[in-house]
Amino acid sequence: MNTLAIIGGGSWGTALAIVLAPRFDSIRLWFHETDLAERAALTRVNDVFLPGFELPANIEPTASLERALAGADIVLGVMPSHHARALYGRMLDYLVPSMRFASATKGIENGTLQRMSSVIHEVVGRKFTPRVAVLSGPTFAREIARGEPAAIVISSHDGELARDIQSRFSGPTLRLYTNDDPVGVELGAALKNVIAVGAGVCAGLRLGSNSTAALITRGLAEITRLAVAMGGQPRTLAGLAGLGDLVLTCNGELSRNRQVGIELGKGRKLEEIVGAMRMVAEGVHTTEAAYDLSRREGIEMPIVEQMYGILKLGKSPRETIRELMERRLRAE
Repeated sequence: MNTLAIIGGGSWGTALAIVLAPRFDSIRLWFHETDLAERAALTRVNDVFLPGFELPANIEPTASLERALAGADIVLGVMPSHHARALYGRMLDYLVPSMRFASATKGIENGTLQRMSSVIHEVVGRKFTPRVAVLSGPTFAREIARGEPAAIVISSHDGELARDIQSRFSGPTLRLYTNDDPVGVELGAALKNVIAVGAGVCAGLRLGSNSTAALITRGLAEITRLAVAMGGQPRTLAGLAGLGDLVLTCNGELSRNRQVGIELGKGRKLEEIVGAMRMVAEGVHTTEAAYDLSRREGIEMPIVEQMYGILKLGKSPRETIRELMERRLRAE
């Protein structure tokens, strides 16, 4: 039986379950919240994170990791990055070497500064050596669930694994491209959220399109510098998992990270903004890791540094924009 386990019943995990349902005999969608899993099983709707979309009949909502993973061919991780290590640890008893892993989590682990695929290798590697790919690209969950066409990247050093997931996930509305640069893909996926907060700050301060265009362009340069320093490939950051995802997240009305920045630009406090959100804005968690990575690698990342100042040190958004504009003049 062709079975997919999706670990993470948020908006993105639910949307992936819906779009991939025709490609699998069975999909188990794991929810952290038992009551939400029970309601989704009864009503066939994720009424908290993706209301308005019916779950196809072959999707089984569950709050049991054992049930979610039983007989799964592919394990697709879609949990928030700050819960990934603990969740893979809880999953360990139910994992077997024949399983293949795909990570759709966009973030970097604070403290260790590890990418999500590295976390999987480290945790699951205590039991067996896992085969891991990463999934990323310019996507909003609601548009995927509506069946609007989208293109994303599946990346792995294991080319056979990437091609297999490509063939099994691709369909009429979701096109996958293979890539052999998980470093670039994961860093692009994580760091674009930090830049998107900055784009939202520009919007909240009513700075106009010129400012946003400059921030996106220079943000891409920062992400690329760091990715290359860590072994990534520049062409990856010019593709779907880099520029494509960055442009979408910085400009799209559905972007949670951009929305956080807008509210910061309007003068609201971060704690108040985050406290009113049910879904995670990964950029809030990733900013500290991005800042620490830039210092560890010796890479100049002024936009990331200023976002760290706003999110972690309480700096004024307008002051950070002034500091960016008054930096030492240099060549592009």
